Amino acid sequence: MALHFVTDDATDAQPGDAVTLTGPEAHHAASVRRVRVDEAVTLGDGRGVWLSGVVTALGPKQVDVRVTGREEVAASVPRFVLVQALAKGDRDELAVQAATELGVDEIVPWQAARSVSRWDAKADKGLARWRTIVREAAKQAHRAWVPEVEGVARTADLVARAGAYVVLVLEPTASVRLTEVAAEASDGRDVVLVVGPEGGIAPEELSALEDAGARLVRLGDTVLRTSTAGAAAISVLSAAHGRW
Repeated sequence: MALHFVTDDATDAQPGDAVTLTGPEAHHAASVRRVRVDEAVTLGDGRGVWLSGVVTALGPKQVDVRVTGREEVAASVPRFVLVQALAKGDRDELAVQAATELGVDEIVPWQAARSVSRWDAKADKGLARWRTIVREAAKQAHRAWVPEVEGVARTADLVARAGAYVVLVLEPTASVRLTEVAAEASDGRDVVLVVGPEGGIAPEELSALEDAGARLVRLGDTVLRTSTAGAAAISVLSAAHGRW
């Protein structure tokens, strides 16, 4: 499979045009992935444009690609949104990376009541880190759409979403399995998966979400880490909705 790279210049490029990779993307192509002249590659803008092309020239700071084909990939419907609680260490980052590779369409960092990690004044840095992880994971997975990473949400923000979206809260004590409702989970609205932190979702948060219309579901009889629960749930939804 051809190596894939992301650049905004892909948006308007047509077959026969030349697209030049510069900056970090050129470094990644030339020095890390070690592309060669005449090698076939693919390019995208992360918003649905998908180009096939051939490397025509390269250097440590610039890689030229001649476009040979263009496709526009439609966004997924329904969209899968992962609300990932902030977690200590790199557990939330692992969750974001895996969910991106597995097909999530949007990611929302959640400052849950029991989140050990507190972004607060460093929210901008945290968002930048997550967006970098998502971009690189989407490239690795050869995705035409790079998931959006929204600003940090509080529980009140999730409650407000419940009226416009199908909200499924992963809760090990729930009586309903995700597999039982996955195929019928969406009526055209986006599906929002809420994953709590290491200590679980606080009772008052569960109550607030349920009162707003969210549904509590469990993945199975075991309890997964916050770093893997979202990825597992995205896999279930993807299979149920025919993406896999």
